[in-house]
Formats: sequence, structure tokens, C-alpha cells
Amino acid sequence: MGKYRFQWNERLRISLPVMEQDWELYDGAEQADMVERWELIRGTIPDRIMELERVIRVKQNELFEEDSFPESCRINSEIAELASRINDLQIWYRVSQELETPLSPS
Repeated sequence: MGKYRFQWNERLRISLPVMEQDWELYDGAEQADMVERWELIRGTIPDRIMELERVIRVKQNELFEEDSFPESCRINSEIAELASRINDLQIWYRVSQELETPLSPS
């Protein structure tokens, strides 16, 4: 039996699969368990993306109203970080049921 686990990623606020060997080396029961757990987690990603998009809209409104250049830079940096999280979540969302390669948290 191979080793695998799901590790919480605070930045993305989801658990990500961590596999310690190639997918093919896990037996069928382990593969099925991993796929089932991943699909449950994966199903939460669209809601997480929408939540981040809402925060970005709020920050964009703040940016529009901000007159201070340093504060504008700070807000813009926060927006960029949130957009980066969305991008990472979209990549993880595309990881299908076939967890074919070892995955590690970003």
C-alpha cells in the first residue's frame, strides 16, 4: 500500500493531494479513495473562486476611490495576490479524476 494524504493549503483554503509515489503504484482501492476525496474537495473550488472574485471587486472599488499612491499600490498588490489564488484554484480544478502524476501543494 502506497502513501498519500491530503494537506491543507492555507493560501488556497482547500486540501490538496500529496502523493509519495506514481499513480500507477497505488492499488485500485487507494486510487478510488483518492479520486472520491479529491472530487469532494474539487467540487468546492468554484465557490472558493466566486468568493475571491467578490473580494477583488470590493478591492477594485477601494482602488478607484483611493487618492494615496502608496495605498493604491498596496491595494493593487492585494488584488494581484487574489487573482493569483484564483489562477491556482483554476489549475487545481482542472486536475481530473485521473490524478496521473504526483501532486504537491503549491
